[in-house]
Amino acid sequence: MVNHSKAGASSICASPIFKKYLPLVLLLTLLYLFAKDEISSWSSDSNFVESSSKLDTELEYDFPPFVRLYKSGRVERHYGTVVVPASAFPIPGTVSKDVIINEKTGLAARLYMPDFTNSTVSEEKLPILIYIHGGAFVIQSAFAPVYQTYLKTLALNGSILIVSVDYRLAPEHRLPIAYDDSYEAVKWVVANAKSGPEKYLLEHGDLSRIFVAGESAGGNIAHNTVMQVGREGLDDGVRIKGLVLMNPYFWGKEPVGKENRDAAVRWRMESTWGFVCGEKYGIDHPYVNPLSSPEEWRKQLACDRVLVTVSELDLFRARGVAYVEGLKKSSWNGTAEMYETMGEDHVYYLSKPNSDKSLKEMEYVISFINRP
Repeated sequence: MVNHSKAGASSICASPIFKKYLPLVLLLTLLYLFAKDEISSWSSDSNFVESSSKLDTELEYDFPPFVRLYKSGRVERHYGTVVVPASAFPIPGTVSKDVIINEKTGLAARLYMPDFTNSTVSEEKLPILIYIHGGAFVIQSAFAPVYQTYLKTLALNGSILIVSVDYRLAPEHRLPIAYDDSYEAVKWVVANAKSGPEKYLLEHGDLSRIFVAGESAGGNIAHNTVMQVGREGLDDGVRIKGLVLMNPYFWGKEPVGKENRDAAVRWRMESTWGFVCGEKYGIDHPYVNPLSSPEEWRKQLACDRVLVTVSELDLFRARGVAYVEGLKKSSWNGTAEMYETMGEDHVYYLSKPNSDKSLKEMEYVISFINRP
């Protein structure tokens, strides 16, 4: 039996006309298939762009008045992003410069100290103050204008060598990154004060008088940095002389003293803490509530003395008071003291650096650092 369909196909393929136009047919077929795939791809890409655009406008978390995080991962900071060069806002008798501590992570610092070209300044070794800025863990930097005048004045009036740490911020880098960065900065200071190459530290830094300080969230980071020093140590047994916590950021599940008891306020504090740490640590974790672990606190706080400054109208005032009282009760082997400014709110001295109250508080901090 003859298969007529096969025979018909064979006769068509053998025809001269078919052979003549076969290349054109194949080319048109390929072009059709390619165009079909491209149209499908364009449609897919269009859907992807539309989806990405939607994610870029949908909020993941709003932390007013500081920052917004979108579902796309985009971070929008409302303020605290302005930076100025080390030479900005010059104060006669001071010098400053920027240094890179870790090129891979971007960890950096700004150094301030008295100008030794001025004949009225003694070229003796200076106490080293490692300063950690605040900003709710999410804004500001060591290069922000708000710190320029304050730290230059502190360096000049106190004859102090200051290393202001530019740690990485949440939410791109959630806690404990800021703690790790600050601990790395402390190790860098110790290494350079001992053997360089940073000239400021090598020639003028006193390794026996290293202090760590910070305001607001920077106070929290300063505390946890010194705790990390207690756990992991420093080269050659170098020890932190003192810790200065200025209006420090601490909290907890249950109110202490006269702390705000409003449920909405307490929920917001717990929520924003979860945001900056990626929900890794609860609101009673020792990172944010040292009172929750007095034994760990007593054993690991690796310094000789602590100063906590508080402001009467500050939300964090009660926690600062509780910190000093709790440290004293813990049998910690050091001295703790508190300085209070009446009629002022959180970190008032940064917005009013030349006010009488600000200068008076600075004088107390200087006397604490320069105390034998």
